[in-house]
Amino acid sequence: MSLMSNLDLIRRVPLFSMLTVDQAQAIADSVVKRRFRRGELVVEQGRKSNALFILLNGRARVLTADSRGREVILAVLESGDYLGEMSLIDNEPHSATVRAEVQTDMLVLARADFQRCLPENTTLSYGIMRGLVRRLRNADRQIESLALLDVYGRVARTLLDMAEETAEGIKLIRHKVSRQDMAKVVGASREMVSRVMKDLEERGVIETQDNGSVVIKERIGNE
Repeated sequence: MSLMSNLDLIRRVPLFSMLTVDQAQAIADSVVKRRFRRGELVVEQGRKSNALFILLNGRARVLTADSRGREVILAVLESGDYLGEMSLIDNEPHSATVRAEVQTDMLVLARADFQRCLPENTTLSYGIMRGLVRRLRNADRQIESLALLDVYGRVARTLLDMAEETAEGIKLIRHKVSRQDMAKVVGASREMVSRVMKDLEERGVIETQDNGSVVIKERIGNE
């Protein structure tokens, strides 16, 4: 690695470009440098790392995969990019895996130090950031569905996402499910969505009530 100081390295990262000297120094005092070998996992989908990672050099791929191991590249990260911030904000597992594509040097900032670097009004800041993270996670999930699932699987996942669990443990979609809107969500024709919905009803997996609400009665296959 270069012999540049942590402060010099921090100053090179766009994420920290607006910080004062004192703020940058506080972060520089907290980060540690780490080198990842080619192919090494930085973070893993479904797990927590409790740290923010900032790329100094090299390159890393953001990946998601289905149960059969099929992968989709969501993004490629390069110098100045960062990752892990969503899990730090909402304390949920990572929504994707990040793997070093080549030997990559990173700065690592632990959760406690990250929280200390936030603005003073942390309640408002966290509220805004949690909303942004929720939308980003939903977007990642949608991209994964479009890339890895067939129409049947995308319809099944969308129905499950729309459902809420009642006090009796029943999964229920309270409003009428528009086939046209569903088609736009899953990227398929209205006719194809209608066929999938009809098949699910005939198999007794879902049941449409008189008021248009939908009850999910059994586990949906290929979800």
